[in-house]
Amino acid sequence: MKKRLLGKSGLEVSALGLGCMGMSFSYGPAHDKKEMISLIRTAVEWGVTFFDTAEVYGPYINEELVGEALAPLRDRVVIATKFGFKIDPSGQRQWIGLDSRPEHIRAVAEASLKRLRTDTIDLFYQHRVDPAVPIEDVAGTVKDLIKEGKVKHFGLSEAGVDAISRAHVVQPVTALQSEYSLWWRDVETAILPKLEELGIGFVPFSPLGRGFLTGKIDDKTTFDKSDFRNTVPRFTPENRQANQVVVDLLTSIGQRKNATPAQIALAWLLAQKPWIVPIPGTTKLERLDENLGAVSLELSPAELAEIESAINKITIQGSRYPDSVSKLVNR
Repeated sequence: MKKRLLGKSGLEVSALGLGCMGMSFSYGPAHDKKEMISLIRTAVEWGVTFFDTAEVYGPYINEELVGEALAPLRDRVVIATKFGFKIDPSGQRQWIGLDSRPEHIRAVAEASLKRLRTDTIDLFYQHRVDPAVPIEDVAGTVKDLIKEGKVKHFGLSEAGVDAISRAHVVQPVTALQSEYSLWWRDVETAILPKLEELGIGFVPFSPLGRGFLTGKIDDKTTFDKSDFRNTVPRFTPENRQANQVVVDLLTSIGQRKNATPAQIALAWLLAQKPWIVPIPGTTKLERLDENLGAVSLELSPAELAEIESAINKITIQGSRYPDSVSKLVNR
């Protein structure tokens, strides 16, 4: 497995990480725990060293899963988790708002350390910027946790340029995690240039468009009633049909390269910057194997230009989040 450095931080991880959220949360019912532990450990054997989770995934059960799976392999992996949501104590919903008050960050860190069965969190992201708490206070709190040895690196998720810049002054930001793929490229305008300027790594989540870019979803696909995609405008049957043109593009190039649409989508991301580390999620070994195959797939300058030219002529239909969630990004 090839390795990459997340910006100038010195944090080295596998060129592809593994997003663990879908094992417990968001894409239907939680999967069998023993099977997911086996999959995570197989990922380590296949060279993956970077695993992503969060307290809100479940809530809590995804961190517990990742912690149990990786405890025997702890010295071989980098674990990232997140703080910043106020968890619903009634259990009716996963979260009921944002909370990045310093005392809450500290409480989340202590609880996450226990669930992850570790003495230190390798990368601790603010899950979403909290407008009620100055970003300097957030960065300062994580800086203190780093001094105490409870956290190694500070990250932000879905933050805007202003928040990134201000936080970075207080405590260097190792990585930004935000959505990025061939059907969501907004970060290219201002975010990626700022990250390059400051030497911050970038971790794209949903690099396969929540499964759509794999070519395994079409307008006739139905999702479990608990699947988050039922609420996403981009996943209405009409929009899936309209957006099929992106998958057709990936399929066409993949046929020439003896690769799948997912592999082309991931290879394209990896080709954008050497400090980009996508974290595709999966619950299936065959998909993990497929995704990891993208690391050794080289797209030529001509092929990258072909993709760029074609994608620029496509207008993606449907927003990526329902309105209630959209307001929480890029503050």
